[in-house]
Amino acid sequence: MDVDRPVVPAGPEGPEGPEGRDGSDGSAPAPASVRGRGGRGRATGVRLALMALPLAFFAVFFAYPVGAIVARGLHQGGRWRFGAVGDVLGDPSIRHVLWFTCWQAAASTALTLAVGLPGAYVFARLEFPGKRLLRAVVTVPFVLPTVVAGSAFLALLGRGGFTDSLLGFRLDTSVWAILVAHVFFNYAVVVRTVGGLWAQLDPRQEEAARMLGAGRLAAWRRVTLPALAPSVAAAALMVFLFTFTSFGVIQILGGPTRSTLEVEIYRQTAELLDLPTAAVLTLLQFVAVAVILGVHAWTVRRRESALRLVDAARTAHRPRGGERALLAGVLAVVALLILLPLGVLVARSFDGPNGYGLAFYRALASTDGSGDGGTFLVSPLETVWNSLRYAAVATVIALAVGALAAAALARRAGRVMRGFDALLMLPLGTSAVTVGFGFLITLDKPPLDLRDSWLLVPLAQALVGVPFVVRVMLPVLRAVDARLREAAAVLGASPLRAWREVELPMVARAVGIAAGFAFAVSLGEFGATVFIARPDSPTLPVAVARLLGRAGEMNYGQAMALSTILMVVCAASLLILETAWQRRPDGRRTTVPTGEF
Repeated sequence: MDVDRPVVPAGPEGPEGPEGRDGSDGSAPAPASVRGRGGRGRATGVRLALMALPLAFFAVFFAYPVGAIVARGLHQGGRWRFGAVGDVLGDPSIRHVLWFTCWQAAASTALTLAVGLPGAYVFARLEFPGKRLLRAVVTVPFVLPTVVAGSAFLALLGRGGFTDSLLGFRLDTSVWAILVAHVFFNYAVVVRTVGGLWAQLDPRQEEAARMLGAGRLAAWRRVTLPALAPSVAAAALMVFLFTFTSFGVIQILGGPTRSTLEVEIYRQTAELLDLPTAAVLTLLQFVAVAVILGVHAWTVRRRESALRLVDAARTAHRPRGGERALLAGVLAVVALLILLPLGVLVARSFDGPNGYGLAFYRALASTDGSGDGGTFLVSPLETVWNSLRYAAVATVIALAVGALAAAALARRAGRVMRGFDALLMLPLGTSAVTVGFGFLITLDKPPLDLRDSWLLVPLAQALVGVPFVVRVMLPVLRAVDARLREAAAVLGASPLRAWREVELPMVARAVGIAAGFAFAVSLGEFGATVFIARPDSPTLPVAVARLLGRAGEMNYGQAMALSTILMVVCAASLLILETAWQRRPDGRRTTVPTGEF
């Protein structure tokens, strides 16, 4: 047996199934309708139509605001100051910031993958009590304001914390605190992105390899891992970009000696008012992200393997043998990495001035619960409704834009489409401070005068949600065999009906996962929202940050109470979304690209 190539068991179609009557490997020639110039022209037209809305969205709400703020920083006194680029790059402290930003992001990504991949398998393939609830809970850290989570880790790892009290040493002064906090935030990215595809892979492919003589590890490495490569690469890319632009965690746990590009941009913009330096650092972020995406495209090449997407419920089973130990290990990791920090936040929310109780929660119903007034124009409790409303609209926008972009990318092309793909990822690698300021200085004139519109917030949130929608949906969209659509067309189905009856059942699960991610990141977006949210309608993260920024035990307690509410809202929303979008694939054979995105 050649275990270098994925082994695929014959499907129910038999030797005359999708592989073709000639016994070929499925690489049958395209029908005449798409081989000629007319077919290529129609394919190009469809691709351009799919790209139109995403391109317009990114041009207006990303390229224009970011370009304007960078231009304002480099164009002063009637001339361009490109010399500032050399001055900034020549500063040893800036080079140190760039080096620390890169290596801590790489280390955080590797650690998150190492911890998250076993969890992805457990949540995808094993059935155990409380699985759905626990899967929603592990996503909660992803929406927490980073300042809140950073404070929780400081309490756990710092003086008098968990490690200091029980183990006799502190981690808050080391880089390990930053790395562990990043795993805490991004664990769900790996579990949900990789696990979403893993749950739909037909386990009989790996079983067939084992029957032909491959060991368990060899069968997994040569059959399952190549099929998972798109999702693993997508998760790694998203984790790297998020940790590359880390802000709150570095501010709290990094101390004065550690700073990322995001922290430095904020310092230059908000504290020093040095727009030229901030503009150069923003351009530096763009270059770094472009290099990251280029390396990603160069190292991960296109490969296709014949696979079968099946009902996720059919692949889950109760733990057996060594899987029981794996399940126990994953549950222990979740308990220590996720539940313990969240438990600290919950405990603090009930630890009131007169002992444990609901004092902090009662104070949330008032606009001046701290007793000194002026913190909010509305009660902090009203921010729950604001956040849900903004996140729902942002999710709809992100799904519409991201689904169209993923559909265009699924119809593969050359460098133009790879550039389009890279464009979609830029918001994850761009300073939220830059985006927020850009919105303020550009979207203030007709016909885009949105200064007084509540839509400004969900538009900014959708910018971060779109990359997640694309990265989650793209591997599954590319998994749909084009010949299934062609067969439906031959049988008289319209393109809309073919999409509804052939592709939608296969990708509906991915749409649900994408919707959950878009909703979660919108619910917890803080960097840009803090600049553009109206004073009378702040979001939950903005309200938490405002409370943490004011002195006093009551303000701090309310921040913990509001963070607890944010956790509950996130978990409940994700459970509802998963239930509503639980659509099943039909189990037909498809082709899964296991390489480039």
